[in-house]
Amino acid sequence: MEKLLFTGGTGFLGHNVLPRLNKIYEVTKCGITLDDDIKANLAKEVPFLLVHYDVVLHACGKAHMVPKTEAEKQAFFDVNYQGTVNLCAALEKVGVPKALIFISTVAVYGCEFGNLVTEEHPLEGNTPYAKSKIMAEEYLTEWCYKHNVTLGIIRPSLIAGPNPPGNLGAMIHGIRSGRYLSIAGSRTRKSVLMVQDIARLVPLLVEKGGIYNVCDSYQPTFRELEAVICRQLDRNLPLSIPYWMAKCMALMGDCFGKKAPVNSQKLSKITESLTFSNEKAVRELGWRPISVLENFKIG
Repeated sequence: MEKLLFTGGTGFLGHNVLPRLNKIYEVTKCGITLDDDIKANLAKEVPFLLVHYDVVLHACGKAHMVPKTEAEKQAFFDVNYQGTVNLCAALEKVGVPKALIFISTVAVYGCEFGNLVTEEHPLEGNTPYAKSKIMAEEYLTEWCYKHNVTLGIIRPSLIAGPNPPGNLGAMIHGIRSGRYLSIAGSRTRKSVLMVQDIARLVPLLVEKGGIYNVCDSYQPTFRELEAVICRQLDRNLPLSIPYWMAKCMALMGDCFGKKAPVNSQKLSKITESLTFSNEKAVRELGWRPISVLENFKIG
């Protein structure tokens, strides 16, 4: 059985993909938690590895927060970029793997809205999160070329699974607490990926490598996601308010900055559709994504 090193394998992603990966690989987890097999803070140190690994799944990263200080902005580069550099330095000492799979993000494109954005789109992300992921992608591209390592870069969209972080987690919390409002019928469409699909993609990328957007082939509306969540929580669909009312609330929120529950920037994100094309992954890898609306269990 091949050995796989999994960085960041104790979080949301790890809990959901390890059961499948453990059937295929001998997995070693590397990170800062008590559940990690190798204890190392990649942002600050080169981890000490004892053996050679055939495959590396590099999922350790910082996300799901808006930085308020320069230190918080720098933390994205420390974890996402410098952590990648330190990992590669450690791998060189024990022999480079045959393949390295990097979990990046569709945020690298910098799109606020769009329809079926492809991998050909320029990398224009300008947030610390996006910039740090772009830098990590560029470093790995050069490093893997130099060492003849097959590189697979996964750019996931919104990820669904039990107790998800980020925007889906906020939606679930809002509906559960009764503090969630639907806007203009929630017709906005977003690309979503079932978390289990990451595990299904790893062996495919080990063989072929490449850069791929990954998401369900069907782009659900917010209303469809709300319906899935409400059924599991035994709640009625949330009240939908007209766009003009939400816009008035957002303009008032602009006076209070980013701390406001709704402001113009937040309103734009939840009322502008943003979808990504998975056609390249389907065509080149023979991958068939899991249906989100049929399989999303909130935990």
